[in-house]
Amino acid sequence: MVDVRTQEKYAELALRTGVNLQKGQALMINAPIEGADFTKIVVRKAWELGAKDVHINWVDDELTLLKYENAPDEVIADYPEWKVLLHDTFAEDGAAVLNIRSTNPDLLKDIDPTKVAMANKAAALAMVNFRKYTMNDRITWSIISIPTGDWAQKIFPDKSREDAIESLWDAIVKIVRVDQEDPIAAWDKHNQTLATAREILNEKNYKKLVFRAPGTDLEMELPEGHIWKGGSAESEKGIIFNPNIPTEEVFSLPHKYGVNGTVASTKPLNYGGSLIDNFSLTFKDGKVVDFKAEQGEDTLKHLLETDEGATRLGEIALVPHESPVSQSGLIFYNTLFDENASCHIALGKAYPTNLEGGSSMNEEELDKHGVNDSLTHVDFMIGSEKLDIDGVKADGTTEAVFRNGTWALNIKEKN
Repeated sequence: MVDVRTQEKYAELALRTGVNLQKGQALMINAPIEGADFTKIVVRKAWELGAKDVHINWVDDELTLLKYENAPDEVIADYPEWKVLLHDTFAEDGAAVLNIRSTNPDLLKDIDPTKVAMANKAAALAMVNFRKYTMNDRITWSIISIPTGDWAQKIFPDKSREDAIESLWDAIVKIVRVDQEDPIAAWDKHNQTLATAREILNEKNYKKLVFRAPGTDLEMELPEGHIWKGGSAESEKGIIFNPNIPTEEVFSLPHKYGVNGTVASTKPLNYGGSLIDNFSLTFKDGKVVDFKAEQGEDTLKHLLETDEGATRLGEIALVPHESPVSQSGLIFYNTLFDENASCHIALGKAYPTNLEGGSSMNEEELDKHGVNDSLTHVDFMIGSEKLDIDGVKADGTTEAVFRNGTWALNIKEKN
């Protein structure tokens, strides 16, 4: 187990670089019961930073599974109003939200995918208002992960539970730069590198991206006025924060009606406690018209049936193959980590902030600009050391953006 001082550094990073908690600001934390000791460190640090209030929403995999196994469908399909009110109240107060996600990837593998889809859709419908606060950066929010036993043993199946947890701690600490003397300074430097990448891409203003790799031959139009973001973000109140720790991506949004071709996954997708693996999607005019999966095809089908927007793309993210997550050599079965090992795309809702003026547009205006809307937003990985990406400019000229899974552009030229 990592020492307390290292956990304290991680907690400080989550609070100061992640949500950038301000004095007098409330904090809501979603955390696994198994991570209670670490969560208590976060809470103590939050009070030391001057938090106005700290509230914990505890989650427990075992209790979640028991509910799926025993509750009637009408309960599974109901998302409690008090939970909605709780989240909306904190958001309206301008609270920061820290999510500590560490779910067992195989938690719901034996549960009927229809039940899982039912619960996911109910939660998405109920939390529409709250999601506007996060996806439009109206509040500061961040996602981190800590090791839990079942998750650790999924990654290290040949190790004891205790040794697996220790190995996962070691991997996370290195990937999130907490092994460095000053993690916050290290993240400031890393955020600047990502800022340079997004500045170059915004200047390029590509009209289209073309992806080629084994199983992938995809053309993706980008909306006029699209914006590349990545690393740190800025809230409505001007507070700089990091939505994801770790993050190695710069991301924008595809045109919802301008995606054509086939794309193949390169890593397993953990969706709602079930794994979808070795899958591919075929698009025509932005919509999925065919799909297949070696594992979890029913789960993928239910995901695509969430609503019309779930069959279209809401995000494209570029991640070089040499990212620390990729270089760890591990498959984490956790989207927060795996998406930062690989270029990825997302089915479902786009971030309005990826379009000039998008955060102030209504749904109809966003649609006219090609911005996808959905109850869901699910990232899956398409990158590898074999991925090539070309950028096509408005005048039709083409240039290399990625070759062999890494930048063909000199993103350090402005540093």
